[in-house]
Amino acid sequence: MAITPVKTLVERANREITTHSPAEALSRQSAGGAVLVDIRDIRELDREGRVDGALHAPRGMLEFWFDPQSPYHKQVFAQEGREYILFCAAGWRSALATKALRDMGFDNVAHIEGGFGALRESGASINAGDKA
Repeated sequence: MAITPVKTLVERANREITTHSPAEALSRQSAGGAVLVDIRDIRELDREGRVDGALHAPRGMLEFWFDPQSPYHKQVFAQEGREYILFCAAGWRSALATKALRDMGFDNVAHIEGGFGALRESGASINAGDKA
C-alpha cells in the first residue's frame, strides 16, 4: 500500500490556502482584523513560550471549536469580519489545519509561513514558557 507523504499533503494544502508572512500576520493582528491561533500542543507552549495576544486551540480540537454545531464550539471562533491566522511550530500542521477548516467551509482562515519559529525570528513578542 502506497501512502501519500505528509510533505506532499502540506504542499497540496499550501496551493489551496492563504499564507501570510510573520510580519503580515502580526500587522493584521495589531490592526484588529485578525486573530492569531496557536495550534501547538500545550507542552510546546510551556517549553517554547506563547505569542502575545494569540489564542490557543490545540490541533486535536480545532475543527470542534470552530464548528458552531459542535457541542465543543467556542464563540471566540465565530467573530464576523475576523480572519483567523493559524500557526504551529514550523508551518506544516497549520497548513493542514487551515486546509481542513477551508474544507469545512471557513473562508476567513489562513496560516503563517514558518510558524512559531518564524514569528520568534521576526521579533514577535513572546511570553517565555515555563521551562524557557
